[in-house]
Amino acid sequence: MSWQPTVMNEEVAVAEKIPTSRRFRLLRSPALRKPATIVGLTILVAFVLIAVFAPLLEPYNPYIKTGPVYAPPSSAHWLGTDDSGADMLSLIIRGSRVSLIVGFAAALVAMVIGGLVGLASGFFGGRTDGILMRITDYVLVIPDIPLMIITAALFGRRLINIIIIIGIIYWTSTARLVRAQVKSVRERTYVKRVRAVGASNGRQIRRHILPQVMPLLIANTVLMVAVAIFAETYITFLGLGDPSLISWGKLIENAFKGDAVLNNAWWAIVPPGVCVALVVLASTMIGQAMEDALNPRLRVGHLSVHRFRLRPLHGELDKE
Repeated sequence: MSWQPTVMNEEVAVAEKIPTSRRFRLLRSPALRKPATIVGLTILVAFVLIAVFAPLLEPYNPYIKTGPVYAPPSSAHWLGTDDSGADMLSLIIRGSRVSLIVGFAAALVAMVIGGLVGLASGFFGGRTDGILMRITDYVLVIPDIPLMIITAALFGRRLINIIIIIGIIYWTSTARLVRAQVKSVRERTYVKRVRAVGASNGRQIRRHILPQVMPLLIANTVLMVAVAIFAETYITFLGLGDPSLISWGKLIENAFKGDAVLNNAWWAIVPPGVCVALVVLASTMIGQAMEDALNPRLRVGHLSVHRFRLRPLHGELDKE
């Protein structure tokens, strides 16, 4: 029986080598080299750099009045001023920090909660799967806006509360996606082989399940960034945001409260809205490209209409 440990070690080694070559297939995919993906990545990186270096890029102090109320765009104020006379360009640059922090942090919270629930539900199955999926269904059917209003009213309008609220509400889609992927991976040959030689559940999840699920989880998290930023915008627009911080949603809220529409001050509303739209669009483009790279069945090319023509009959060929 001295040969048994050697055989088991060889089986485990072979099983562990199988998924290793697939872990970085996302980086080699041509879907990430498409023009749309490059444009989306460029836009998102540009906004991240603006948020990081905001104090250096702001032409004026966003908390100080630097011009007349609702002054139109000019050489002194490229995007005009708001209802308090503050420079709109400086406000937008400073607001990018809060909006992006909420977007990335809330997406991270949703990824952690949804990833853990989906991983446990898909791997263990049975009663665990049933309980976790019923909880997911209950959270999924709760209207998000009323829940945000109630939660913000109960726990306060601080930034950390907004991040947790958005993450708790939007983790359900991540959990369902991860659960389906884990159920598929756990039935593959190399995972069954490792399970047969006595590998623990933790080792199976850590070495074989999680590396296969992580790229898809990251792709879904990038898509969740767009959802979180949009959610933060309309939460703040409804008056549930942190009143002490500047964000794109806060700028839109202040513009409506300050009657920017009645004063024809379009520059107080349009630029923050355009920034939100650009970041949401960029995140969506990157996330969809990553999904296409991980799952070829999702590519649009499989659903496109192919051109065809009728083949000529043999008699017509002979006449020609």
